[in-house]
Amino acid sequence: MTPPYAKKVPRKLEMHGHARLDDYYWLRERENPEVIAYLEAENEYTGRVMAHTEAFQESLFEEIKARIKQDDSSVPYKLKDFYYYARFEEGRQYPIHCRKRGALDAPESVMLDLNELAMGHDFYALSGRAISYKQDILAYAEDTRGRRIYGIRFKDLETGEILEDVIPEVTGHMVWANDNKTLFYSKQDLVTLRSYQIYRHTLGTGPDADVLVYEEPDETFTCHVGKSRSRKFIIIASSQTLSNEYRFLNADEPAGEFMLFAPRVRNHEYILDHYGDYFYVRSNDRAQNFRLMRTPETDTAQGNWEEVIPHREEVLLRSFELFKEHLVLEERKDGLVRIRILPWDGSAEHYLNFGEPTYLAYVGHNPEADSRILRYGYTSLTTPNTIYDYDMGTREKTLMKRDEVLGGFESADYTTERLDATARDGTRVPISIVYRNDRPKGVSGPLLLYAYGSYGNSTNATFSSPRLSLLDRGFAFAIAHVRGGQELGRRWYDEGKLLNKKNTFADFVDCADYLVSRGYTSPEHLFATGGSAGGLLMGVIVNMRPELFCGVVTRVPFVDVVTTMLDDDIPLTTSEYDEWGNPNDKEYYDYILSYSPYDNVASKAYPNLLVTTGLHDSQVQYWEPAKWVAKLRANKTGSNRLLLKTNIEAGHGGASGRYNAYKETALDYAFMLDLAGIKE
Repeated sequence: MTPPYAKKVPRKLEMHGHARLDDYYWLRERENPEVIAYLEAENEYTGRVMAHTEAFQESLFEEIKARIKQDDSSVPYKLKDFYYYARFEEGRQYPIHCRKRGALDAPESVMLDLNELAMGHDFYALSGRAISYKQDILAYAEDTRGRRIYGIRFKDLETGEILEDVIPEVTGHMVWANDNKTLFYSKQDLVTLRSYQIYRHTLGTGPDADVLVYEEPDETFTCHVGKSRSRKFIIIASSQTLSNEYRFLNADEPAGEFMLFAPRVRNHEYILDHYGDYFYVRSNDRAQNFRLMRTPETDTAQGNWEEVIPHREEVLLRSFELFKEHLVLEERKDGLVRIRILPWDGSAEHYLNFGEPTYLAYVGHNPEADSRILRYGYTSLTTPNTIYDYDMGTREKTLMKRDEVLGGFESADYTTERLDATARDGTRVPISIVYRNDRPKGVSGPLLLYAYGSYGNSTNATFSSPRLSLLDRGFAFAIAHVRGGQELGRRWYDEGKLLNKKNTFADFVDCADYLVSRGYTSPEHLFATGGSAGGLLMGVIVNMRPELFCGVVTRVPFVDVVTTMLDDDIPLTTSEYDEWGNPNDKEYYDYILSYSPYDNVASKAYPNLLVTTGLHDSQVQYWEPAKWVAKLRANKTGSNRLLLKTNIEAGHGGASGRYNAYKETALDYAFMLDLAGIKE
C-alpha cells in the first residue's frame, strides 16, 4: 500500500539569525481544498492499513459499550428547594438534565434533554449551565462545531419556554446576580480564543445592550467570572501561569462597580473565595506549596491577611472548601491526594482514610455551605468511581453510588502497584501500574505507558472501564508521574517547565527503561500514549529513543512548538510563555528548538505511530500533527506503520456523545493489540 505524501512547498522561517525551512507550512490553510484532500487521503490510507482490524474494532467498540450501564444517573445534589441530577437513557448519546422539587420522590422535571438539542448536528457540547437565584431561569451554553465557541440561551423552567435572549460567540462561563435577571459572562477574542472581556446581560434585552464591565488588557492573561461560596459576591478572576488578580462586586447590586481585591504581582498566584465575614485566599506568597490566608471583606489589602493554614515543604495545598462548621482541604503528599477536615471550633481535625497504594480522592459538588455533609469521590486503577456522603461531625460515611461496570468485572481480579524509577539525575519518579492477576510474568507481556507532564496537571490513578479491554487481553497499564505535573508538590512542576522542560521527557524514557529492566515488558512489547501536551512528550521520546517502543498512539499532539509559540495569532500562545518560554528570546528559542518534535525529525526507524487530530481543534491546531506526519513520512526509514486520522467534525476533545468517542478508543486499542499479535 502506497501512503500519501504531502507536496513540499518550502517556506523559510527566520529568527535570531537562524533559518528553518518548513516544507509543509502550507497545511495551515484550513480552507484550501488541497489541504482537505490531503487529510482525507491520510484517512483513507489509515482505513486501508487497518482494514483487517475493522471487525475487531467493531467488537472492541461493542465490548466497551456493553460495560456501560446505559440507563444510568448521577447522584442528586440539593440546592435550596431542588434536587438536581443528570441521567442517561438506553441507546441515547447525551445526558438529560433534570430536577425534583423538595424531595427525591417528587415528580421529575426535565430541564434540558441534550439528545433533542443535538439533533441535526454532527457535534454537540454543553459548556455549562447556570440556575438563576430564584431557580426559575436556566442559562446554558452550547457549541455545535467543536471550536469551543458557545452561544448562551435561556429557558424558563416554570413554563418550559425558550426565551428570545441569545448571546452568541462566548466562552460559556457565566453566573447570575441575585436580582434574578442579570447574567455576567465572559467573551473571547475569536482569533486567539483568549477570554478577555466580562459583560453584563439583562434578561429581556438583546446582546447589543449588554454592558462591558471589565476588559483584560494584558495578552498573557485570561479572565473569567464566577460567584463566591457565600453567594454574596460576583468575582472576576484574571489569571496567567504565574499571577492572579481578582475583583469583586456585591451580587445584590449588579450595576455597581467591581472592587480590586489585591493587585497582580509577578510570581504571586492566589485563589479567592468568601464565606461569613471573610475572604479566604490560597496563596503562594512566600509559600511554594501554598498556604491558606483570610482577610475581612471590608479590608482586603494584603497587609491585613492572616494565616489559617501554614506552608509545608512536603505538602501541596491543592484546594479548600468552606462550610459553616468545617474547613475542608485537599492536600497532596507523596503523590497522593488527602482530604483533611478541620472544625472551626478548634476541636480535633482528621483525615479521611483510603486503603490503596495509588488512587484519587477528591471533594465533590457541595453547593450548600451550611451542611455538615461532605460529598467526596474516590477511584483507583482497580476501583470504579465511587461517591460518598460523609458526616463531618459523626465521621460516618454513606455510599451513594459506585459506577456499575457490566460484564462480570471484579476488582479483585486486578493488581495495582506503586513503583519508583530513578531518573538519570537521581530523582525518584513514581509509577502507578495495574494488570490482571493472571497476566503472564516476564518481558513478553505488552505494556502501555502513559504520561502528560505539563501545566502542573497531576495525572491521577483513576479507573477506566474501556481500559479493561487491554488489561483482559494481557496488557499492563502504567502511568509515569513525570516532572511537569504537581504529584510531588510545586517543585515537581517547576522542575518540568521552561528551561527544565527536558526533565519531563527524560523522566518518561527512564520510567520506560525501568519497567523493561524490572521485567514488566520489553521494547518489542512496550507501547506509549499521550495527548495534547502529552503528545509533545510522545513526539520527543520517539526522536530520543525510537528503538525503546513498539508503538505509540498520540492524540492531538502539540509537536510544532517553535512555530506555534512564535505565532501570537494562534489560540493560547501568549498566555503560555510562562509554561514553555517565549521564543522571541533567543535563549528560549534555542532550547525549544532543541526538543521540538517537528524540528527534530530525522532519517531513522521510528516506532509504529497512530496520530489523531480534529479539524476544528482550537487548542492544538490540526496542522501540527498533519505537518509532523508529513515530515515523518518523508524522512523515516523502515516499514513500521505511520497513520494519521483526522476527525473532520470534532475539535480538541474528539467526538461528542457518550459512545462516539469509544469508536476512536477502539481504533487506538486495535492498533496496539494488532501490533502485539492479539487479534481478538
